[in-house]
Amino acid sequence: MATVVNKTAHPFDKTRLDATLNRRFFYAPAFEIYGGVAGLYDYGPPGSALQANIIDLWRKHFIIEEGMLELDTTIITPSAVFETSGHVARFADWMVKDTKTGDVLRADHLVKNVLEARLAGDREARGLEAAPPTEDKKRKKKNAKAAAVKLDDGVVKEYESILAQLDNYGGPELGELCRKYNLRNPDTDNEVGEPQQFNLMFQSSIGPTGQHKGYLRPETAQGHFLNFNRLLEYNNGRVPFASAQIGRSFRNEISPRAGLLRVREFTMAEIEHYVDPEDKRHPRFNEVRNLSIVLLDRHVQESGSSQTTTITVGEAVDKGIIANETLGYFVARIYLFLINIGINPRRLRFRQHMANEMAHYATDCWDAEIHNTTGWTECVGCADRAAYDLTVHSNKTGQPLVVRQALKEPIVTEKEVPEWNKKNLGKLFKKDSAVIQQAVESLDEAGLLKLKGELAQGSTTVKSEDGKEFTLTPEVVTIERKTFKQSIREFTPNVIEPSFGLGRILYTLLEHSFWSREQDVDRGVLSLPPLVAPTKVLIVPLSAREEFDPLVQEISAKLRKAGVFSRVDDSNTSIGKRYARNDELGTPFGLTIDFASVQNRTVTLRERDTTDQRIGSIDEVVATVTDLVFGNVDWAEACRRLPAYDGVQAVD
Repeated sequence: MATVVNKTAHPFDKTRLDATLNRRFFYAPAFEIYGGVAGLYDYGPPGSALQANIIDLWRKHFIIEEGMLELDTTIITPSAVFETSGHVARFADWMVKDTKTGDVLRADHLVKNVLEARLAGDREARGLEAAPPTEDKKRKKKNAKAAAVKLDDGVVKEYESILAQLDNYGGPELGELCRKYNLRNPDTDNEVGEPQQFNLMFQSSIGPTGQHKGYLRPETAQGHFLNFNRLLEYNNGRVPFASAQIGRSFRNEISPRAGLLRVREFTMAEIEHYVDPEDKRHPRFNEVRNLSIVLLDRHVQESGSSQTTTITVGEAVDKGIIANETLGYFVARIYLFLINIGINPRRLRFRQHMANEMAHYATDCWDAEIHNTTGWTECVGCADRAAYDLTVHSNKTGQPLVVRQALKEPIVTEKEVPEWNKKNLGKLFKKDSAVIQQAVESLDEAGLLKLKGELAQGSTTVKSEDGKEFTLTPEVVTIERKTFKQSIREFTPNVIEPSFGLGRILYTLLEHSFWSREQDVDRGVLSLPPLVAPTKVLIVPLSAREEFDPLVQEISAKLRKAGVFSRVDDSNTSIGKRYARNDELGTPFGLTIDFASVQNRTVTLRERDTTDQRIGSIDEVVATVTDLVFGNVDWAEACRRLPAYDGVQAVD
């Protein structure tokens, strides 16, 4: 019987987690010996392995299971691409400057941090909770502003309403909030200026002359869209299909102060699912229809509330809360992926974008937000981009980015069509001929019928875009009703885009997994699921004596052959300390080799969270731990397979 573990004996301590992650080199500030650069981090061995394992599961969960087409496109992108996509004009955040020091802050973060601090002070004054602990000098300044001051009930409601719909405010509204509520720079207590837009893309140049302007991509999406025709051909001209890409993106964040949650260089995993705009059903939707998720829709937020609703995906789609089946399907698949890698489902919600915060390309968007010590953080976006991207790139380049679909039954239509006498048109109007043709051919059916009636009376007048008028007669143009037979349907597909920020997911997973032993708060544990843990198995010989080497090598080889990553710790430290420091690394299983192992070919298997130990032959234990690592069995089943270890082995 597996031991029950109390993981909440001690309150979560972010300072302790950060110290552990730094000491064990999960990640660290880049260029640290040069003083570092805000928003840039290097991953160490455990952080790199954790990210690689998350990516591996992501590829299996989405690319392999959904049959997606994988891409790897360039980071440096010509300016024309982002001018067309709208990023040059609109990919920006609002910033404010300290009026005395010139320090730059992101406007919405300033409003959020100051109002939340005031609400925390109000709760403390009412005796509802203690003030949060300070972490550094800057944090102390901010907490000093949040002294225990009771607010009027009406002010509390105002603040809560503002925070609930904060993402819906633009620059002018944020500036008004700063003035109305006297929101100052928490570090200096100075006033801030009016919000200004700051484009988040890193500008670069291509080639030695500097004439070809470019940018580091802020997302991988444009690489998908520009290769659409090739992808469509690869997929035999059929939709729906999806492309997927994992790669680096760059955003010149205004004030990155939240570790991995807000960085300037990061890894993204993005999917572009192309679908018929007239049929956004998904063939596998029924597999997720009954999955319950927590939603925060736009109407609730716009009313000033943050009240969530637990609802099945099917009901959310049926009621129109989630726009369509394909969007709902991917929301569900995102949920399942996050839970599978170890995110706490009680700290996961999907928040719908409000009108003002919606990206310029989106018609509907839901963020998977994960709760952590900074609040709710967007870690995955799932947007219906409609046909925006393919349409703007097609219009700019003249290259049709469309699907041509053979119809089972041809569509027969009749419509009015202008018939030109090109010889008379050119003779009478010369260089204006093209302008006249464009003016007539841009008319709708009603306009052409009106023109037809006027021509039957002898003449008609048309006006060009610049206001110039031309008189036309039947000798130049006639309007004829013709029958058309359409065997091919041509359309621009819509795009559903799930977009994952892997660094944010990695950090929130670390927060959700960290706890301290009930008996000793200094013994931290990372309860990472075996599938994502950096090291799966720790091999612990009793000492560094040579007689243990053959068994260490044999077990290591068997685990390698099974595809299980293991490490050996044969240091002089006690076995307990060796296990404790690997608990901090999230290593889920340990194999102890002692003198009985040499004589009896038995080893003990230790489980990280419970510290329970089981014993068995080398082959039995290797087979069991392999099944545990790949999720084929759980620890309870392992306990049924292997007897408990009582701490004593017979040795002659």
